[in-house]
Amino acid sequence: MTVDEVEERLDRAFTALGDPVRRAMIARLSRGEATVNELAELFPITKQAVSRHIQVLETAGLITRSRDAQRRPCHLNAAALEELTSWIDRYRLAVEQQHRRLDAVLDTMKEQKK
Repeated sequence: MTVDEVEERLDRAFTALGDPVRRAMIARLSRGEATVNELAELFPITKQAVSRHIQVLETAGLITRSRDAQRRPCHLNAAALEELTSWIDRYRLAVEQQHRRLDAVLDTMKEQKK
């Protein structure tokens, strides 16, 4: 996968997570699969709107759908969330390292004042 493809996938995922309804759907799906109707019960919006939110999450790769007879349950794609977490952690760790270096400099300055 190219760098551009990875960035495009990250963009779709973060854009999808920018909406509070979709974040709530992800939170619900973290507890187990759910159908469109089950997800629709959680929100004061139409089933059509819920279906559009699900489509955005599915396009972003954050959820998948399967077929179980008449049911089409949605499932959380944990690997996609792990990819987002890894991307965030890379920058979090860099910032933490900078803070540790700054703390060391400040500690040295304090010791020199004593």
